[in-house]
Amino acid sequence: MADISLVPAPVLGGFQQTFATCSLAERIDIALISIAIPRQGKDALTQGISARWALDMPGATKMTQANGLRAIPLTADQFLLAFTPENERTEASVQADLEGIGYTTVQTDAWVILELSGKGSIAALERICPLDLDLEVFPNESASRTVMDHLGVLIARLADDRFWLMSARSSAASFLHAVDTSCRWSAI
Repeated sequence: MADISLVPAPVLGGFQQTFATCSLAERIDIALISIAIPRQGKDALTQGISARWALDMPGATKMTQANGLRAIPLTADQFLLAFTPENERTEASVQADLEGIGYTTVQTDAWVILELSGKGSIAALERICPLDLDLEVFPNESASRTVMDHLGVLIARLADDRFWLMSARSSAASFLHAVDTSCRWSAI
């Protein structure tokens, strides 16, 4: 029998680019698991993630984080759980933790995550993102679905000038082109 080992293959090859006032990089170290709330199960799931992970449920546009886990809202009854490998969690361990109180689906290979950071990040986003990203309107730890260059995107604000831009893996090259072009033209 052949000795086969699997290695992760970043969809954009681990893209990283630094511009004059911002940086753009593919995040290949983030695991994503969607968690759906069962019908009439919000209270049980809320209590479960609080007891197991000390994590609060995300709000409609507000992320929560604790112990290396980040809950990113998707819909009224679903959110993404994001974490890095140092967290020592797996899809199986999350499923075990949520058995009977939440439905899980691995999403790591379904999304591409670009991290945009630096003082020029807002200028770059203003060209392609229709959301008002003023800190009073879209504060740190906010998340929202939107479009960028006609592509569906989930934007998460991690800090004043640090964002995760998430889109479907199937359109990753087009998404990178849109964001990269905006950075090149506006973050000078």
